[in-house]
Amino acid sequence: MRKLRSRLLGVESGSVMLFSDYQHDGVMWTGEGPREFRKVIEFDEPFSSMPMVQVGLSLWDFDKATNQRADIFAEMVNPEGFALVFRTWGDTRIARVRADWIAFGEVKDDDDWVLE
Repeated sequence: MRKLRSRLLGVESGSVMLFSDYQHDGVMWTGEGPREFRKVIEFDEPFSSMPMVQVGLSLWDFDKATNQRADIFAEMVNPEGFALVFRTWGDTRIARVRADWIAFGEVKDDDDWVLE
């Protein structure tokens, strides 16, 4: 378990449309096999240590005639941001996907200062 000092807890969240491939016959809509989309997310201000990041689908528009396969996760998490990754495979056809995310972590206190 990671324990955070509550007075220094920062929370940031966001929502991002990852793609809308049905509009332009993109690879998620027309392709087959392994496919991946990545979006770099930068925090408004850096956390003072590695934050915990949770991601999830808030809109998924799949073709009803194919199998619905999806994998969504955060990777390369650091105090400045992370990469939001969405993957699919096989015959799955995806028209569009929106993802929501939330990051929790320690932030700098106004009373913190560094001697040089």
